[in-house]
Amino acid sequence: MSDTSLKNQQVVVIGGTSGIGREVANAALQRGAIVTVIGRSAKAGGDIRAIAADVTDNAALVQAFAAIGRIDHLVLTAGARVGSPKLTELQREELELAFNVKLFGSLFAIQAALPYLTPNASVTLTSGLLSRKFGPGGLLKSTLNAAVEATAKTLAKELAPRRVNVVSPGVIDTELWGEAGAESRVAAMARIGKGLPVGRVGTPQDVAQAYMLAMENGFVSGAVLDIEGGGLL
Repeated sequence: MSDTSLKNQQVVVIGGTSGIGREVANAALQRGAIVTVIGRSAKAGGDIRAIAADVTDNAALVQAFAAIGRIDHLVLTAGARVGSPKLTELQREELELAFNVKLFGSLFAIQAALPYLTPNASVTLTSGLLSRKFGPGGLLKSTLNAAVEATAKTLAKELAPRRVNVVSPGVIDTELWGEAGAESRVAAMARIGKGLPVGRVGTPQDVAQAYMLAMENGFVSGAVLDIEGGGLL
């Protein structure tokens, strides 16, 4: 049973205007939360408040958090769209972009949110299955996601009694794989899904349930929640 109802709780999702983040925002709203999404685009709609701010713009985030006020749950899903280059093809610009958005952006966003986080607030970061699944071309994403997971475990001790967790998705059917209904996206999802024990790739709704657990269960902290259909096996 959940320890904390999200009803009337202030939930902030950075990167919540698209993909997994958008579904997290929708799921929290359905549970009665007061939801604000922060992203480069301020489009949300309905009962979800949207604030335009880049996760790498610390001044903009400070201003956004001040406008929101109390934060009960902070979720970070923002990431840069980068490829999976091998070492011989790795470019400094691509590496710096990935780390600046997903790791450094998350760190400084949490720092900026600290004055507004309630004493028992939760913070949920996002990594990915490549943090512990290794192979050629996985260097950038493996190191980045592993760093996010180490960061969360350290902050779970440093920020206690606030809780800090990580959701680690596997292959999820989002716009990162192309336009909805595109032949290449459908084919890729079918091919990858056949190789997973569950027989399919994940959906944003699958992953959103893990973020709900991280927010609602007050006995979960320092955890990495793997939502990957058995992809790590």
